[in-house]
Amino acid sequence: MIGNSPTSLPQARVPVVPYAALVSGVGCLLVALALSFAVPARAATATVNLATAASYSVLGGQSVTNTGPSTLAADLGVSPGTAITGFPPGTVGGAVHAADAPASQAQSDLTIAYNSAAGRAASASVAGDLVGRRLLPGVYHSTSTLALTGTVTLDAQGDPSAVFIFQVASALTTFSASHVSTVNGTDPCHVFWQIGSSATLGTSSTFAGTVMALTSISVQTGAVVHGRALARNGSVTLDDDVFTSPACNPEAASASASAYSSSVAARSSSVAAKSSSAAARSSSLAAKSSAAAARSSAAASRSSAAARSSASSLTGTGTPVANTGPRGPIAMLLAIGAGLLGLGLVLLGITRRSVRRYPSAHRR
Repeated sequence: MIGNSPTSLPQARVPVVPYAALVSGVGCLLVALALSFAVPARAATATVNLATAASYSVLGGQSVTNTGPSTLAADLGVSPGTAITGFPPGTVGGAVHAADAPASQAQSDLTIAYNSAAGRAASASVAGDLVGRRLLPGVYHSTSTLALTGTVTLDAQGDPSAVFIFQVASALTTFSASHVSTVNGTDPCHVFWQIGSSATLGTSSTFAGTVMALTSISVQTGAVVHGRALARNGSVTLDDDVFTSPACNPEAASASASAYSSSVAARSSSVAAKSSSAAARSSSLAAKSSAAAARSSAAASRSSAAARSSASSLTGTGTPVANTGPRGPIAMLLAIGAGLLGLGLVLLGITRRSVRRYPSAHRR
């Protein structure tokens, strides 16, 4: 029959193998690029601008009361109230402002910062006790009270400009000897606790970040605070505590962030170069053998599954952490790449069967 005659297949002379190899190579490149960006992608959270309130270790609304030799690294203030007691024996590393213009301005800036933090879109919800959790940068929202009975870890993943914001609708209570641990570049200067009522930091606890409470803040005996205690309307109570001042130098922070960005760009360029090389090798193998292309396809599938697993960052309790970044574009790249790779394999398979069935049509 005519349909079985080699002369009825002039299209068989078209060099399909190079086109199939090209399609497969493009597919491999898209998959490799998607994998290179899958893990580090994460939407950045903007910091909270404290303005003049940033110079205070402690700022109260009605009063500040201290017992024992508490040490404050930066300024101490109160406004609109006037009462500051217990200094000495407490010591202040900066200036003391009681119901004066700087204290009033700091309270005004605190209100703006508080509302800014409260208005951020949440990355994830938190509730109950934060103990045992390992959290990535983002905005965490609690609809009620929040507690800490042990250690919570804040992991910046090497980004010195990473921001953590905790929105607590009611009270925050950290228990005795509890610990807010900052690792992998987390800067207490970029950790903010927006509290809808009052905050209590437990005896001998270690805390990191700026507490912005609507009402009052009680820092119990022997606590160490790497940050600030800023109360809008109520009082701040201290008892033999230590406040350190976070390193919030804008120039240093900018230089550090620039160095981090350069490091990320260098790693991305290296990954892209390696991906292009791998795609070229895969294309060559696909042109020579459909079996080799099939093995590359299986490897790409395994790599894709590994990337999806790696991109799902987990907390200490095994719960996925929010704010791991938009995955839509990455998923699209993976889908397109896999589709092109599959198309290339189909073309290779068709060509191989055609060559075996009509060998004379493929001879030059």
